[in-house]
Amino acid sequence: MDLPDIVKQIVDYIPSVNFTQPETADSVSLFETTIRYLGGMLAGYDLLKGPLANVAEEGNVRTLSSAIDPANIDALLTQSKNLADALKFAFNTSTGIPANGLFPQNQTTDGGTSNGLATIGTLVLEWTHLSDLLGDEEYGQLAQKGESYLLNPQPASSEPFPGLVGTDVDITTGQFLDANGGWSGGDDSFYEYLIKMFVYDASRFSSYKDRWTLAADSSIKYLASHPSSRPELTFLAEFRGTQPINSSQHLTCFDGGNFLLGGAVLGEQQYIDFGLQLVDGCHDTYNQTATRIGPESFSWNTTNLPADQSDFYDKAGYYITDSSYILRPEVIESYYYAYRITGDSKYQDWAWDAFVAINATTKARSGYTEITNVNAAGGGDQNDFQDSFLFAEVLKYSYLIHAPDAVYDVQAPGQTNMWVFNTEAHPMKVVGSTS
Repeated sequence: MDLPDIVKQIVDYIPSVNFTQPETADSVSLFETTIRYLGGMLAGYDLLKGPLANVAEEGNVRTLSSAIDPANIDALLTQSKNLADALKFAFNTSTGIPANGLFPQNQTTDGGTSNGLATIGTLVLEWTHLSDLLGDEEYGQLAQKGESYLLNPQPASSEPFPGLVGTDVDITTGQFLDANGGWSGGDDSFYEYLIKMFVYDASRFSSYKDRWTLAADSSIKYLASHPSSRPELTFLAEFRGTQPINSSQHLTCFDGGNFLLGGAVLGEQQYIDFGLQLVDGCHDTYNQTATRIGPESFSWNTTNLPADQSDFYDKAGYYITDSSYILRPEVIESYYYAYRITGDSKYQDWAWDAFVAINATTKARSGYTEITNVNAAGGGDQNDFQDSFLFAEVLKYSYLIHAPDAVYDVQAPGQTNMWVFNTEAHPMKVVGSTS
């Protein structure tokens, strides 16, 4: 957004952070710290060393602020290494599958014996990119070793459909503990990163693309579902073994964008077409509620349809199983991909409608707040909590979908992506990019 004062304030602060001494006594999540902190610093380094170097160099004449000290931009990479060094003990297990709950102060874990598909499988982009920038293979190898158990799942029963696997993995044995999953929370960004690693470096990660293609094909064949009251809508079901479960989440609504990215990168129109169907379905979850914001979770399983939501189901094609909204970005994220890949301005309109609704319903005296009921006037009660992904994703995608084209944007079919967004919407330069 070319706001040098704000960028300078952030970049000047980061060198002062001591990542070995968190300010909380609670455990920290390897997954969340990677996608937010590590991803954010690496993206800042890439941008300020590349297409946004002018922001660092010019300062702001109007406010008399000076340019950013180049040493502080270099410190973004140094601090990324320091953070990874403070966290890498997580991988000191018999298999190399990391623990997720960590106490960096004394290099211990929370004692958990298993880890999840997404929390293992959403480290590889950031840790590999760190290795590539440093010229040190250690960090990428750590994340890729943990990922290897997800790419070659055992036992065979943990892969009920080709490419679709269970959720929980035993850290000691590397064996999956179930065959339940989908594209929802706990599993979502594992599938997201399969195709994004191929975008990042097609030569090294072609096998990741193959696994994504298997998962995408199986999802279309086995999980695509159409509500009885609105059969024109398409959602992705979850699964327990080989049994589809007709329920989904706001988190799942990244799926349309991910199919669109895969279709554009691979030149496969079937994935683009299916991705647009998923985007339409998630748009409906916003379009039908009193606040025009989608719920945290929803279902179209009529066996469990509550009597007091029967009319709503007939109209909307789903009923609400968790009415809260915690400032999640996935629907607007998929609008962004749909716009970038099709050029259809209706997705800009949908993103604007969502932003207006979120701004009207969740804005508090200072910042924004979670709400308890998207289908009540005013959103029900306020939870007085604002997650960082409001800024990293909701506002970023809302801005980018309307902003002028930039080199870090997702590219249309037939064009080469020079950047790839991590799951927290932090853009990173792909291998070989000169932009």
